Amino acid sequence: MRVLVAGGAGFIGSHLCEALLKKGHTVTAADNLSLGRKENIAHLSANRRFMFHKADVLNLNAMRRIFKRGRFDMVFHLAANSDIARSHGEPRAEIDATFLTTYALLSHMRKHGVNRLFFASSSAIYGPVKGRISEDHGPIRPISHYGAAKLASEAFLSSFAENYGFDIWIARFPNIVGEHATHGVIFDFIRKLKKDPNELEILGDGEQTKPYLYVHDLVSAIMFICEKSRHKVNIYNIGVDSASKVTDIARFVAAEMGLKPRMRFTGGRSGWVGDVPKFSYDSRRLKRLGWSTKRSSNEAIQLAARMILRSESY
Repeated sequence: MRVLVAGGAGFIGSHLCEALLKKGHTVTAADNLSLGRKENIAHLSANRRFMFHKADVLNLNAMRRIFKRGRFDMVFHLAANSDIARSHGEPRAEIDATFLTTYALLSHMRKHGVNRLFFASSSAIYGPVKGRISEDHGPIRPISHYGAAKLASEAFLSSFAENYGFDIWIARFPNIVGEHATHGVIFDFIRKLKKDPNELEILGDGEQTKPYLYVHDLVSAIMFICEKSRHKVNIYNIGVDSASKVTDIARFVAAEMGLKPRMRFTGGRSGWVGDVPKFSYDSRRLKRLGWSTKRSSNEAIQLAARMILRSESY
């Protein structure tokens, strides 16, 4: 296929571009580089089936040219703010970067006859829920602007599928870790320990417990879902049955760095406003389709810390 990856120079998007190329697809990546980095995709530039455009999805003229030239069969939409803590003080960031990017892409797709779209959604849409969360959970009550913008995007994806015959794949991500990350718990811990190897500040009480998935496993799941699931609107939680506690993550990261710092907690159950301190996914729908990760949450954390430190990407 000829595919567009919106947010293709970002943490997840860059790995997805590489996987799509390995499958034989022709890939165009568009990214405004607000969070993405050109070095994430530099190794792909020699591939004749890869093209990169520094462009904002909200730039009408730039995206019109990209769609006209690309003649795409499918769009992978990973463009978003993605920094939940940041949007507490700047809610407009989620309107523009997370919701309006979705509407803009849908509008361009409609004009240019592209009717297949993969959307990177999030566990943040569910809000604070006790027990394992299935895709059919309701009512859905996000508590972050990020989760709200993702949920609004999902609603428009559903309406475009019904009104204009689009085929939609929605994957609700857990916490993703690995190389090319620009924020997140591992990234933050490494930066703090580089600054002060003797003391590590941990937001909240350290008891926050969530599932973490290694980025290459996530990309594998994305590709699998798009190949195997054939409904008009396909919705999947991509998760892992285990979870990791923040204090354990701190120990894993410190151990990888050969350090034994004091841990200082800021207090409170959540790390920031809009943070969901504990959640777990019901992944049975994805398992029935035939995919599950081989790495536990702790294994994903340890591997990611090792690879981030090795890549010097922090």
